[in-house]
Formats: sequence, structure tokens, C-alpha cells
Amino acid sequence: MLCWFCAKAARGSCRFCARGLCEDHARFGPYLLQVHRSEARRRAEALVVEEALQCGTCRPRPQPVPMPELD
Repeated sequence: MLCWFCAKAARGSCRFCARGLCEDHARFGPYLLQVHRSEARRRAEALVVEEALQCGTCRPRPQPVPMPELD
């Protein structure tokens, strides 16, 4: 796989969009894996991976997208 930006050999892929990234274009940030409700603490909690590989070009949406067809 080649880097999306410069065509060098990719070292990994963006966690959000899967674009290939070389070490020069790789960025890192949090990735939300799962959200669940804790009945003991009466709140929603998230399982987050720190330092996930990101390209910086894709824009994950800040709000959930409704998908009623899956209900």
C-alpha cells in the first residue's frame, strides 16, 4: 500500500477512512470503540483507544447518524 499523500510506502492506514499513511503524514488521536450504559454509575461510558492512526483529511461526524432501517 502507498501513502495517500506522497506515494511512499505506507506504514499503516487511517482508523476512520483506511487511507494509507507513511510516517511523515501519520497523525494520532483518540478513537471511540464502544459506548455503553453503566447501571452502577448511572451514566454512559466509552471505551476509547488513545493514539489511533489518523490521516487528518477525513472528517468523522461529531454526532451519531440515525439508522432506523436497522431497528
